[in-house]
Amino acid sequence: MTSFDLCCESLDGLSVGDAVGAQFFVPGTTVTHITEATEPPGAWPWTDDTEMACSIVDELAGHGRIDRDRLAAAFVRRYEPYRGYGGGAVVILHQIRDGVPWREAARSAFDGLGSMGNGAAMRVAPLGAFHAGDSRSAALDAMRTAEVTHAHSEGILGAVAVAVAAAEAAWSRLVEAPLEPVELFDAVLAYQVDSQVKTGLRRARDLLGASVAEAAYTLGNGSQVLAQDTVPFALWVAATHLSDYRSAILACVEAGGDVDTTAAIVGGVVAAAAGRAAIPDAWLTHREPLPSWVRTADS
Repeated sequence: MTSFDLCCESLDGLSVGDAVGAQFFVPGTTVTHITEATEPPGAWPWTDDTEMACSIVDELAGHGRIDRDRLAAAFVRRYEPYRGYGGGAVVILHQIRDGVPWREAARSAFDGLGSMGNGAAMRVAPLGAFHAGDSRSAALDAMRTAEVTHAHSEGILGAVAVAVAAAEAAWSRLVEAPLEPVELFDAVLAYQVDSQVKTGLRRARDLLGASVAEAAYTLGNGSQVLAQDTVPFALWVAATHLSDYRSAILACVEAGGDVDTTAAIVGGVVAAAAGRAAIPDAWLTHREPLPSWVRTADS
């Protein structure tokens, strides 16, 4: 497989997880509804997680690297407000659209602190898969994608953690060497500096073997929409379900919280390790088609 093949399979995993998770914000949705896929095809829309991930993948398809000016322009050009963007992201994207340089817009968010939200982490797994076997490049490119909208170090480090996890997961698939959960966390922690994200990742590593409920209670489930409240739990799920996409996504559902985002992160990492074939066929069928403008390995 090529690096771009891995990237696109991770995007499938991310977008299906996003679409499945988003269904649990629809009144009346149950786990049975998802596991039996009883709704008509096309009934499961994806959210801003997938829309922004598609812009990253399209950037890699066209240029093989991340240019922050181009990526900022792509985020703004393809922004669809009904996709569920958070309030902070809406303000930043509108400022960039109105001519404010992305650096200035990102730094001005949250009274000058910058965003520590989970938005940079939710969209970055395919980029990590693209850099399979090169976690350093994954970390550097993840920082570039994050800085367009997230100036706070927590938001950036959350994206770095997810990208490195996906790079390691994809490499394990290429070399056909199963990745142990503790190995995944050790690789991710090697690219972290002191932060709440790093503290959460250490706790997640210590919780390997715990129940989903205990992990979510201790680490958070994304309900605060912060990188430090989302990434440690999401990578705990991914690390403990690297060969079982369906169970990984259902673990996110069980935990509740920001389910579309945790499932997007988890889906992107697990698909990097297990491939598109690990995604239930019915879920792929029910997921809303990806946008026509994104260049993938199949297009």
